[in-house]
Amino acid sequence: MRKPALITDPLFYLLAIVAVVLLGVSKGGFLGLGVLALPLMSIFVPPLQAAAILLPTVLAQDVLTVWSYRHSWSAWNLKILMPSMAAGICIAALFAASLSAAHIRLAIGIIAGMFVLQRTLGERFHGFGLQPGTFTGIFFGVIGGFTTMLANAGGPAWQMHLLPQRLDKFTYVGTFSILFATSNLIKLPAFAALGQLTKDNIAVGSLLLPVAVLANYTGIWLVRRTPATLFYRIAYVLMFLISFELIRGALVEIARG
Repeated sequence: MRKPALITDPLFYLLAIVAVVLLGVSKGGFLGLGVLALPLMSIFVPPLQAAAILLPTVLAQDVLTVWSYRHSWSAWNLKILMPSMAAGICIAALFAASLSAAHIRLAIGIIAGMFVLQRTLGERFHGFGLQPGTFTGIFFGVIGGFTTMLANAGGPAWQMHLLPQRLDKFTYVGTFSILFATSNLIKLPAFAALGQLTKDNIAVGSLLLPVAVLANYTGIWLVRRTPATLFYRIAYVLMFLISFELIRGALVEIARG
């Protein structure tokens, strides 16, 4: 039985703590690190169960982050991204039975990596990238909703719309915090329908709450003390590293069948 292992295996809790710290720092402002949380947890439990275990910590971190950045968010971007994200989640629910999460991670990893290269290689590629606007907001909003539902990897798609705008760093993080919180609330009924909101999963997730809160405030503290130019450099580096990890992890999963 897997349930006793969740309670007694110290290696599970060690990886769970690392995953929650990554989520907290990511939600605090250094977006992207949280993508690594689910693969780490999935070493011991199925990905869907890992996501359900993380749910209490994720929701608590969403509340803290949204409150911390409650005065800093882009209304224009949210008006475009939130409905399109919801549409993407609904579309993903229809295709969930026929699409592999590994293939979704591979696709978003390749797209995100190409995006970072295009944005950082300089003027020789100037003009080839999409300029942020209503179209990119709708397009990447749908893609992000789709990938967050199937592969827990919506952030890179939303970053492709938000990063080129060079928003104030607090507005950038605040906008993201609302997107993450909304997407997690929309996904709650799906977890319930799939039978993953069990007392055991919620109890294990609740044990991780103190670490989650501390990690969240650490991320917020780091963002407030990081100069804007350095913040965006770090954001692009993290996005590239995460795209590499998405590709690597997906290829390993596909190779294992």
